[in-house]
Amino acid sequence: MNILLTGANGYIGMRLLPRLLDMGHNVICCVRNAKRLSVDAETLSKIKIIEIDFLEEPQIGKIPKDIDIAYYLIHSMSSSTTDFDEKEEVSARNFNSYMKHTRVNQVIYLSGIVNENNLSKHLWSRKNVEETLYEGSYNLTVLRAAIIVGSGSASFEIIRDLCEKLPFMVTPKWVLTKSQPIAIRDVINFLLGVIGNQKCYNESFDIGGPDILTYKEMLHQYAKVRGFKNWIIALPLMTPKLSSYWLYFVTSTSYKLALNLVDSMKIEVITKDKRLQEILSIKPHTYTEAIEMAFSKIKQNRVVSSWKDSMISGRFKKELKKYVEVPTYGCLKDEKTKKVKHPELVLKNIWRIGGDTGWYYGDWLWKIRGFIDKLIGGVGLRRGRTSPDIIYEGDALDFWRVLLADKNNKRLLLFAEMRVPGEAWLEFNIDKNNVLHQTATFRPRGLAGRLYWYSMLPFHFFIFGGMIRNICKVDRSTN
Repeated sequence: MNILLTGANGYIGMRLLPRLLDMGHNVICCVRNAKRLSVDAETLSKIKIIEIDFLEEPQIGKIPKDIDIAYYLIHSMSSSTTDFDEKEEVSARNFNSYMKHTRVNQVIYLSGIVNENNLSKHLWSRKNVEETLYEGSYNLTVLRAAIIVGSGSASFEIIRDLCEKLPFMVTPKWVLTKSQPIAIRDVINFLLGVIGNQKCYNESFDIGGPDILTYKEMLHQYAKVRGFKNWIIALPLMTPKLSSYWLYFVTSTSYKLALNLVDSMKIEVITKDKRLQEILSIKPHTYTEAIEMAFSKIKQNRVVSSWKDSMISGRFKKELKKYVEVPTYGCLKDEKTKKVKHPELVLKNIWRIGGDTGWYYGDWLWKIRGFIDKLIGGVGLRRGRTSPDIIYEGDALDFWRVLLADKNNKRLLLFAEMRVPGEAWLEFNIDKNNVLHQTATFRPRGLAGRLYWYSMLPFHFFIFGGMIRNICKVDRSTN
């Protein structure tokens, strides 16, 4: 079948893509920026990529007519706290306009569980998108899920951060709200199982795991799986806004996502039926099994996708591609060079930078800078990196975004998503003479930008000098 995968570079889309290819389908990936699709060369040779922003006026003809199945995996919850619902409706209506000019038979939409009249803005928007898609000229299948648990999922990473960082927690009262978590593996199996199944046409199904748990119980069970105890006290005094700040500072989530999540965490999300389990003969995994499977992937460094690599986890979103060309006019630079004896080993060190490896010099200073960034509403160092030694263009890397990762030409280019009065780039390049060029470029914004740069010069002298020296120590690459 010819399958259209919207949101192909999102958390779910990246999990679906290899499974669809393994099943022998022809996959057309819809993304805003083709360079943001973090897949290997072999996968890239098997797929077709189309650049479409569903928030913009439809360009009829961009999507091939011979589409059999389409996945609708577009959402805007992390991009805004005010108008994301409007954006989601616009995207859905534009999607319908595109589909009118194809032969698509079935559209599959992953939504959220809706079982209360008093819905959060997030869940109301999910329901509204569902109703909009039902207006389309195709058979719609809707899967409504609660919390998705898997390596790299926002829900799992929040639970992980809370438990690993805070053995004793004073929490908002929403930790007593019940939910029905589901393993990412089961979500993918459900999404694949409904393909072409006529029993699933024009139907909405709830999907969830076998356990109904409060968030407090989920935190306790996580700690038990990890082999430690945690203590949780729920207070009714925390306002939603205060709860959002609490999540933002303690976990790796962005503030916008935290605010929208807290709004939804006050509402129980429990499945109403098990019809789809019976139709597809799928027995979902328990919450404990979901955690164990997630850690199995983490230990093997096989995390396929992470919500943190999404552009919505950063500051600059889709316009980031304009920063690939590093400017020269009006910029301030710190350039260090060093002759290297073993370029391939040095390149390995460069490709491991950030995350658990750190920045090769003055990590405590980087952590302070990350903490300050978080205090003023930036991303901080909380995102880390998805893989310890693999980098794709578009990946999040601590408070940087990967603009270019060209291992053949020995060049890595990062763009700062921390809050600074200007724009900043960090580039590593080993030339044909085996000289490593490490260049920090800053384009200041007004007087504040220049004052910022010159105030940081003493730190740059030590940090960037120590960084290039330690990167060139080839024994690090074997650690």
